[in-house]
Amino acid sequence: MAERTLRLLVAKPGLDGHDRGAKIVARAFRDAGFEVIYTGLRQTPEQIVGTAIQEDVDAVTLSILSGAHNTLFPRVVNLLREKGAGDIPVFGGGIIPEDDIPGLKEAGVMEIFTPGTSTEVIVQWVKDNIKPQA
Repeated sequence: MAERTLRLLVAKPGLDGHDRGAKIVARAFRDAGFEVIYTGLRQTPEQIVGTAIQEDVDAVTLSILSGAHNTLFPRVVNLLREKGAGDIPVFGGGIIPEDDIPGLKEAGVMEIFTPGTSTEVIVQWVKDNIKPQA
């Protein structure tokens, strides 16, 4: 039996009003053959987790520019755990200082992609690290 197509949620947490990067990544995921659900701008962690569970996604990717990544990314991870969906991996990117990345990974974020990372690198990382949920 063929492996099911990956379902990825691309989300913009917080008050960011700029979504060009998220849309570029979402398009790259789609072009790579993944199914993509895009939440749109200004989503709360609760909305993101609700959508992830409702849409039965294989991973959540977060895009942020506002500087609130140290609050919002771990909040999404913790809410997934609280809702019994802690097996859904979370990764993301945006304007995130290198010094903040170890803390985010410690909080349960699988990977962080910083500005300048090619969509090819991100897609390959997804192919290598994200598997369809059972």
